[in-house]
Amino acid sequence: MVEQVLASLRPRRGAVIVDATVGSGGHSVAVLPRLLPDGRLIAVDRDREALDLARQRLAEFEPLVTFVHEDYRHLPRILSEAGLTQVDGLLLDLGMSSLQVDRSERGFSFSQEGPLDMRMDTRQDATAEALVNELPADELAWMLTAFGEERFAKRIAQRIVRERRAHPITTTTQLARIVTQASPPGARHGRIHPATRTFQALRIAVNDELGALQGVLEGLPDMLAPGGRAVILTFHSLEDRVVKRAFAEGMHKALWTVLTKKPLRPTSEEITRNPRARSAKLRAVERGLPPTHTNPRRGTQG
Repeated sequence: MVEQVLASLRPRRGAVIVDATVGSGGHSVAVLPRLLPDGRLIAVDRDREALDLARQRLAEFEPLVTFVHEDYRHLPRILSEAGLTQVDGLLLDLGMSSLQVDRSERGFSFSQEGPLDMRMDTRQDATAEALVNELPADELAWMLTAFGEERFAKRIAQRIVRERRAHPITTTTQLARIVTQASPPGARHGRIHPATRTFQALRIAVNDELGALQGVLEGLPDMLAPGGRAVILTFHSLEDRVVKRAFAEGMHKALWTVLTKKPLRPTSEEITRNPRARSAKLRAVERGLPPTHTNPRRGTQG
């Protein structure tokens, strides 16, 4: 949704933009030409591999880019260390990157054999394997319900506990098989794989994705300069509800204007080119201008 992102984010010459989930740089490579010659991009990602790819892809713009290997939940500190108090634009593209999905050793996909890892930042200790093999059945069931909206959470959790008593669950395909066997026969051949929600729940739990999102939304009013915009792409209903609620509450408090009464969706052409985009929803807000309509300096940008 690059064109929709550009139209909603409205990057312009001299602006300071944060791409807080830069990934391999797909959005930033389109944003940066619009910031020339004196704008600035703060490129943040908790995934070191993705950040290294972004650094290569954005090399021609490097004087304008600050690369930060960090979780976006720490944006206030990141901005402070970059000499900034507020920015003109913030982009969050949530969920997994293609890099994470396609690398079997990262453990995000049940369609290929790999370790049960699922860490976006490999510096952290907790893995999906640890959760699957250590959580009690009731906590597993709660996680699958809360983060995966899994209808069969209890029976899946009970099957996981029974299987791990015999041998540890260590691979993606092993877990996917267990979840499939625990699902009712009628749920095994539906439109989506029966393990989809379980893998989503584990990924969200391992990376505390909803906690990070809630944290950055709470700090968003202070981070956006007057007239600044925030654009957030979500990929499942849990994320979208959190963003929708926060944007509505902020508008009620006169913190910003919601630019998307209904979320923007990818075009049919884009879905054909990139089926992974089919569930994307884009929501955007604009911070209100003060009565004088002036835009104070955002801090030192050296």
